[in-house]
Amino acid sequence: MKIQRKSGTPIYIQVKNYILEDIKNGILKIGDKLPTERELSQKLKVSRNTISTAYNLLEQEGILISYQGRGTFVEQDIKISKDHNLYHKVIPNIDIALEEAMEIGLNTKEFLCIVKKRVQEKENLIKNMNVIFVECNIEQAKTFSYELSKITNTNVKAMTIQQLQEKNEEVEQLINDSQIVITTFNHIHEVEDLIKDFKKEIFGVTINPNMEAIIKIAKYPQRTKFAQISISKEFYSKVEYALKLAGLENIFIEATTSKDKEELYAIINKSDVIIVSPGRGEEIKKIVGDSKEVIKFDYVLDQGSVNAIISNIIKKRL
Repeated sequence: MKIQRKSGTPIYIQVKNYILEDIKNGILKIGDKLPTERELSQKLKVSRNTISTAYNLLEQEGILISYQGRGTFVEQDIKISKDHNLYHKVIPNIDIALEEAMEIGLNTKEFLCIVKKRVQEKENLIKNMNVIFVECNIEQAKTFSYELSKITNTNVKAMTIQQLQEKNEEVEQLINDSQIVITTFNHIHEVEDLIKDFKKEIFGVTINPNMEAIIKIAKYPQRTKFAQISISKEFYSKVEYALKLAGLENIFIEATTSKDKEELYAIINKSDVIIVSPGRGEEIKKIVGDSKEVIKFDYVLDQGSVNAIISNIIKKRL
C-alpha cells in the first residue's frame, strides 16, 4: 500500500480501497488473515484509529470478520452480489415454509394469503410502536429520529442524554409510553444505566460520517482556515473525531455555537471555508452567500444496524 497524503482522499478510505483491490485481484482470499491494526498502522505510518476505521467499514459490509484473540480475516469475496446473498438466505426458508404448508394440506394460494396476513401483522406492530432515539446533542437526535421514522414507519421521538439525566415528568412519561429505546453504540451503556428502572429494551445503532463532507474538507491545503458552526459543542467534538479517524488531524478549525450575528460575521470573515452542522446550514448559507464554500457535515445511519433492529423487534414482539 502506498498512502497518498496529498490526494484529497481520506487515508482510511485509501486503506479500505487497497484491501478491496487485493481481494478483487486474488491477492487476498477468503480465510486469509490481515495484519493487526497495530502492525498495519506502523507499516503505513498512520494512526491505529485510521486502520481500525477501514477494517470496521469492511466488517460492516461483510467483507472482513474479526475474532477476539485471533485477528481479522477475509470473510467473503466481494464478487458475491446482494441478490446472490438474498437468494441463498431467504429463498430456502420460503421453500421450507411452502413445503410444510403443502404437507398439511394448504395450496399455494392459501399459503400466500397466510404470508400476506402475517406480513401485515408485523407491519402494523411496527407502525404502532412508540420509540425514543437518544443522542448527546439535540441536533443529531432530531435528525436520526426523523430518518428512523421514515425507515421503520414508527413514531420516533428525539431525546438527549441530558434530558434523561434530568428526568422531568414529561421525559418520564415519554419513556413509560415507549416500547423500545434506540441510541448510538457509544452511548448504549450510559443510556442503559440512566433508564434501568424503566425496564425498557434498548438497541444500539451505528452512525457514520457523511463521506462527501470529509472528502471536500480533505481537498483543501493544510493551511486552510476552517470555521465550524453548530448548535452544540458535542457536535463539534464528533466532527473533530471523525476528521482524526480520516487522518485529517492537523486542520485548523475555529468552532462556535454562537448565534450572535457580529460574532458569526467575525469568525466567517477570517475563515476560508465554513463547516456547518445540519441545524445551522440554511442560516449560515444566507450569511455567507457565494463568497465561501459552506460544507454541511452530517452523519448517516448505518442501514445494516437499522435492519438488525427491525429484525429484533419482529422476532421479539409477535
